[in-house]
Amino acid sequence: MGCGRVGSTLARSLEERNHTVAVIDSDPDSFRRLGPAFNGDKVTGYGFDQQVLQKAGIGRADAFAAVSSGDNSNIIAARVARESFGITQVVARIYDPGRAEVYQRLGITTVATVKWTADQVLRRLLPAGTEPDFRDPSGTIRVDHVPVPEVWVGQRTVAFQEQTGSRIAWIDRLGEGMLPTRESVIQEGDLIHLVMREADASRAFAIIKQGPEESS
Repeated sequence: MGCGRVGSTLARSLEERNHTVAVIDSDPDSFRRLGPAFNGDKVTGYGFDQQVLQKAGIGRADAFAAVSSGDNSNIIAARVARESFGITQVVARIYDPGRAEVYQRLGITTVATVKWTADQVLRRLLPAGTEPDFRDPSGTIRVDHVPVPEVWVGQRTVAFQEQTGSRIAWIDRLGEGMLPTRESVIQEGDLIHLVMREADASRAFAIIKQGPEESS
């Protein structure tokens, strides 16, 4: 539901991945954002109206995204899709972070647009390790991306993990992602994506900054 910039991009992206998509919007002119190559259904109406949802084929749907410009419409539509039609994969875009947290606890996956954008900017302004890319709901595990310091260049990734107490999820190297092996060596320009316990983060980043232990 919603054929603005987010909805139209999402619909085209799903179709490019060979999914069948139906798009609902109250303004038929908004469907022009989908472009002439879009093959899915375009349904004019409100996504919280059960008849409109049925016309869009919700009875055959595996997932529903409510990404209109209105929080109330998205919340109601998401609840109707989940509670009236039994759709388990439901996502709602919510501008108000407080409301997003409430509906997240009710089992509706929410994307709080303002908070998400602010967090993305914040992560790029602050030094590495200040704010993680991801923190699990319990606050126990975090994911960070770290430009590798020069002192670690030439060191094996196994040694890096052992000394920092972290795990390397993947490395961005020369524009491509790579999974490290036991033989992998850190290279200049690597961007390392780390998984670690929140409680160990301060120590891990101190060791990363300090450099590897000298072998005896």
